[in-house]
Amino acid sequence: MFRQMFEEKYMRFPDGKSKALTFGYDDGVKADKRLVAVFDEYGLKGTFNLNSRLFGCEGWHGRLDEEETYSLFANDRHEVALHGARHIFLDKVPLAEAVNEIVQNRVYLENKFGRIVRGLAYAYNGYNDEVINALKCCGVSYARTTESSYGFSVPTDWYRLKPTCHHADARLSALADKFLNCSPEQDFKHREPWLFYIWGHSYEFDDGNNWDIIESFAKRVSGRKDIWFATNAEVYDYVQAYKNLVFSIDGERVYNPSHMPVWIEIRGKVYKAEGGATLQFDKEV
Repeated sequence: MFRQMFEEKYMRFPDGKSKALTFGYDDGVKADKRLVAVFDEYGLKGTFNLNSRLFGCEGWHGRLDEEETYSLFANDRHEVALHGARHIFLDKVPLAEAVNEIVQNRVYLENKFGRIVRGLAYAYNGYNDEVINALKCCGVSYARTTESSYGFSVPTDWYRLKPTCHHADARLSALADKFLNCSPEQDFKHREPWLFYIWGHSYEFDDGNNWDIIESFAKRVSGRKDIWFATNAEVYDYVQAYKNLVFSIDGERVYNPSHMPVWIEIRGKVYKAEGGATLQFDKEV
């Protein structure tokens, strides 16, 4: 018997799901109100990357003012993340200034919302190795680029995180078809979980008069029992918890040192490894 797929272990998302969907939207603009309403109506979750010194700039895509921003995101359903205090190229200023942009942004958002803020989207996609090192020193856990992967692979480099595609990309429909109609379990050799990551700016729906793109997509995926709907940080935290699992030398036991349960597939069966507990897999018969 060919045993390869039966011995390999694959991460599964909460409740054993093999697919996850997340969104990232930038700038903190008035159109976010409508987008959040769409997400909430259809049970989706997203990450909103905010600047902290551009509130109420009407001439810049109609930005939310300070209190509108707080009111929209205060309930903690959606993630609040960094986008630089002033939306500048982090890679085109002295490093000290880039650090100041990150720190100011983080201090403001954490104090305003009363939560820890660890994610970032690069304004203008401006980053380099020096900026990434600065992010690590500033306690940022992940940072999203604007470079489409056109795939569903779970990130391995969380400081060069590539989304699947922009919401207006011509390939969105085909990618959605594959994501919804296929699954990793159908592949004998590559059963790794899928992450569909869509990004953009909500004002683009107003500019293009094409809110139907996100509304129809949201309606299409809503209620799918095989998809985990999560914020960027929730995906990051879950993947880290999986990476921190400790397996016995023979691969038949696993210890989960994290606080959250983690799901694993082995030999075609999905197991739930509770936080702080050791699990033994069923013996092959």
